[in-house]
Amino acid sequence: MGPPGSTELVFVRHGASADSVEGESFELVEGQGDPALSEAGRHQAEQVALRLALEPVDGLYVSSLRRTAETAAALVERTGIHPVVDPDLREVFLGEWEGGLLRQKAVDGDPMFERVLREQRWDVVPGAESRAVFGGRLRRAVERIAAAHPGGKVVVFSHGAAIGEILAQASGSEPFAFINSDNTGISRMVVTPERWIVRGYNDTAHLTG
Repeated sequence: MGPPGSTELVFVRHGASADSVEGESFELVEGQGDPALSEAGRHQAEQVALRLALEPVDGLYVSSLRRTAETAAALVERTGIHPVVDPDLREVFLGEWEGGLLRQKAVDGDPMFERVLREQRWDVVPGAESRAVFGGRLRRAVERIAAAHPGGKVVVFSHGAAIGEILAQASGSEPFAFINSDNTGISRMVVTPERWIVRGYNDTAHLTG
């Protein structure tokens, strides 16, 4: 529990999505790759729903990319709460690396990918979002959600880099300190009018294989 009137945000990274295939791109939604969940991802979604269904929840939020809605579906079924779609919760826009190319660059040890990690900024990639733009839209999303649920608890299904950016803002850490959460890892934050307070990161106790 946080201070009176504060809002607890329970962030869930989406379940594992379909593998990228070299030479093929994912379907794009507003320029961003939009893979579905894999079979493993659907299983992870069921596991996280079984856990979170035991907690009192006042609202559910998803991004505009389908892997978050597909991850939320099992919890929606158990709670009957209709999720709100907030496009500002979507993953970082990767410019020329959209459509699954980031994964391939990471596996290949591409020098530009190494530079992204070293400099801790996505806009090393041509056309990718700067931290100012990416972080700004996520801050607006968090502020909207908190304002809509004072004193409540909300589950937010989002993406690894997006959740990482929010937690970095809350903690004052380096930009990429929290980007490596696991699929359906749970992170918790309390939002007050004065500050954001990180309460937990990448809890995967619900994942049993």
